[in-house]
Amino acid sequence: MAADKAPRRILVVGPSWVGDMVLAHSLFQIIRQQQPGAVIDVAAPAWTMPLLDRMPEVSGKIALPFKHGQLALRERIRFGRSLRANAYQQAILLTNSFKSAILPLAAGIPVRTGFLGEMRFGLLNDIRPLDKQALPRTVDRFVSLGLPPATALPPSLPDPHLTSDRTKAAETLARLGRALPTGPVIGLCPGAEYGEAKRWPVEYYAEVANRVLTQGNEVWLFGSEKDTAVTADINRLTQDRCLDLGGRTRLGEAVDLMALCDTVVSNDSGLMHVAAALGVKLIAVYGSSDPHHTPPMSPQAVVLWLGLDCSPCFKRTCPLGHLNCLKQIAPERVLQEMAL
Repeated sequence: MAADKAPRRILVVGPSWVGDMVLAHSLFQIIRQQQPGAVIDVAAPAWTMPLLDRMPEVSGKIALPFKHGQLALRERIRFGRSLRANAYQQAILLTNSFKSAILPLAAGIPVRTGFLGEMRFGLLNDIRPLDKQALPRTVDRFVSLGLPPATALPPSLPDPHLTSDRTKAAETLARLGRALPTGPVIGLCPGAEYGEAKRWPVEYYAEVANRVLTQGNEVWLFGSEKDTAVTADINRLTQDRCLDLGGRTRLGEAVDLMALCDTVVSNDSGLMHVAAALGVKLIAVYGSSDPHHTPPMSPQAVVLWLGLDCSPCFKRTCPLGHLNCLKQIAPERVLQEMAL
């Protein structure tokens, strides 16, 4: 009897943004659907590892040691050569930079798939055309790279899904001097690393929080160290009645805590995609960005976007100075979606 065929080994070079890494889970699911025995290893910045830990389709995680924006040519070549023993048959690049394509070539991976990006002739040998009309969403583009060339997308794509750990959530709360909640929890994600043109006003978040607190519910404020000023302002406007998690949790801890929320209100941010992938009710507020390009992929998600003549502008700050795309979404509109 002939020996069983060895499973196909695929290296995915992952993105550097929280939201994009969450959306990449749709690709991992598609690969496993089409190649059930495939081994999927993901090489990405170290901080993304907690997300990959919550994606059961991912076989192995490779933390890249390079600083953001750093070419580090010799180091990339050396690191790529260290992966040759893994005998990958294909690399799929979800990034478009020149430097990200060095590693798969150095690793001797025979099929290197991606969009042309920064003129990556020679580095990639399976260059796919990027038809932005046929592939309008980021998730569409990711999934297309996992399909054979010239293959149409499936009629529907699997939504990203992150697993969570209630026991670890309880441990994190205990570290913060809190117990597991006994009633409804509303999570607020007021940050957006991209810029203020994606951030719903602090006073609007505070108004929502005060209404929720008045009804006896808990409010948890999520954010990274860069969001601490914003979460602190909201907490101050609620007389410090919220659990301010800004800068106090690692990414994996935030995922486990967010899974305990009944509803999450979020700007268009990485945490918005995390909430969607956890399957909690989500109200996503969009300003300068386009919900048709990076929507939250969940049937539990409601998108609030005005689609003004000046939006989406994709700017970090409002070029007209009024921020109407966000300010004209009143707190009452969010509260209506929350049925409060």
